[in-house]
Amino acid sequence: MTFHRTFLSALLAFATLVPFAAKAGTSIVVSVPDQRLVLLQNGLRVAEFPVSTSRFGLGDRPRSFATPLGALEVASKVGENAPLGTVFRSCRPTGEILRPNAPGRDPIVTRILCLRGLEPQNSQASCRGIYIHGTPQERLIGRPASYGCIRMRSRDVMRVFEAAPVGTKVEIVNESISHALKETALDSSASKTAG
Repeated sequence: MTFHRTFLSALLAFATLVPFAAKAGTSIVVSVPDQRLVLLQNGLRVAEFPVSTSRFGLGDRPRSFATPLGALEVASKVGENAPLGTVFRSCRPTGEILRPNAPGRDPIVTRILCLRGLEPQNSQASCRGIYIHGTPQERLIGRPASYGCIRMRSRDVMRVFEAAPVGTKVEIVNESISHALKETALDSSASKTAG
């Protein structure tokens, strides 16, 4: 009995140190300054990818081409089983396939995770067409280059698409990944002790 209590106490103490430990399932954090996306499973960091947010800054005004901040969720997913590099227009495959860094246009490719804002500061995200999606302009990943969306390399967005079901929480932050994960871990710890 004492062993079980000691083990349980140690496990609970460890859980308060692990970012997002209180949140079950899949979640995503996107850091604008780091230009990184972190995929979390049951509160544990399982993958991290470079991304590209908007070159027009942050915000949620219509026609601003800015990336919205705050809590969002995956509202729908488009492109399951489509070949790598499939071009989408209005969330429908065009039949064209582009290889990474193909010259010319910059369409949405491979997979689309459509986002819905959950706060007043990002309530326009869905009607603005804010997505996490693939881009053929992979050489621009890692610096702001999009028109509001979160762009990813095709092979990376395929991994996120497979791991993140509809309803997955997405937090877009204007701070480093390490700071955002620490803040969330502290929030989780505080809510555990309060409850």
